[in-house]
Amino acid sequence: MGKALIFFAFLVLVFASITAVHSQMDSCSADIGSFLPAPFNTSGLACKPVWKTFILRYYQSQDNTVSIVLSSIYTSGWVGIGFSPDGMMVGSSAMVGWIDTSGRAFIKQYDLQGRSSSDVIVDEGKLVLTSVSPKVVLYGVNIYLMFQMKFSKQVESHDVLLAYANESPTHLQLTKHDDKISVSFDFSSGGPTFSTSPSSYPYQLKRNHGVFAIFSWGILLPIGAIIARYFRHKDPLWFYLHVAIQFLGYFGGLAAVVAGISLYNKLHSDFRSHKSLGIVILVLASLQVIAFFIRPDQESKLRRYWNWYHHWLGRLALFLAAINITLGLKIGDAGSSWKLVYGIILATILSTFSVLEIMLWTNWSQKSVSPPSI
Repeated sequence: MGKALIFFAFLVLVFASITAVHSQMDSCSADIGSFLPAPFNTSGLACKPVWKTFILRYYQSQDNTVSIVLSSIYTSGWVGIGFSPDGMMVGSSAMVGWIDTSGRAFIKQYDLQGRSSSDVIVDEGKLVLTSVSPKVVLYGVNIYLMFQMKFSKQVESHDVLLAYANESPTHLQLTKHDDKISVSFDFSSGGPTFSTSPSSYPYQLKRNHGVFAIFSWGILLPIGAIIARYFRHKDPLWFYLHVAIQFLGYFGGLAAVVAGISLYNKLHSDFRSHKSLGIVILVLASLQVIAFFIRPDQESKLRRYWNWYHHWLGRLALFLAAINITLGLKIGDAGSSWKLVYGIILATILSTFSVLEIMLWTNWSQKSVSPPSI
């Protein structure tokens, strides 16, 4: 009986705690006039829940001034709202607010020039703020970001970015966000019509780029090279398999490059090294395809030089491809599953190469016959 009473008291305490937190959460019916400074404490602000615990209040005056009050549950880190010309991060300007460990409130404009932290510039941006100073208020469990923007004409539908991070900025430099979304918001005077669009970040295109690259450059082309070097005694089967697999790998690699360039353009990415290396690899692979159509006869004196060209260019392409796939997984923030899968693939390919190479040279030493140059 005593244990039951203790358990019941515990449930009551938990329920009371949840109720207390819930009562402090912001909502469009909450009275914000008692704690927000003027001119943001007006009841004339339109209000709409937008994403997770984010609530957007706004008012657009006749002189094209837009007042914004963004609220969200807050424990640490930063909260931000950006305005984008195309729904993407790069090229946008954002207002970001946070409370530091000493309780000081900060709100800053950032110019999002790129995806790396060094390209997110504090105290710069394209938002034209009015003379009303931006404010940040922490009230209960919610943080409120308040600012005014001036536009050249009435704002109707506009792409808005919402993001937050649990880690606070360091020396005003933003830490990486923990989550984000791109939405389309209607600021027109006709009413707070709102439509949430799926994030315009091209996740499927990014996934396709990775799949094509790993399957073609990381699996098919190395397998084709293995067949050509270690299974030449299966003539002419090795040749047909080698050609078929290499052509399939080449077109898969071409699809990976096309998807990568499209992804690069959509994200306005600044990963030039990854892009440039991918193009170099495609050029090397294209030279291999050309070499197939111009290969000399076996009896030709040029065949020896063609073999050197074909073999070493192929090896260079596979080596650079492995580097570029690894680089792509890093800069693309690939999950641990992607890295694990490619790690297993790369380890398997290298182990297979090593074992077959040892067997080849062992067989050569026994027969005193030079191994094939491929």
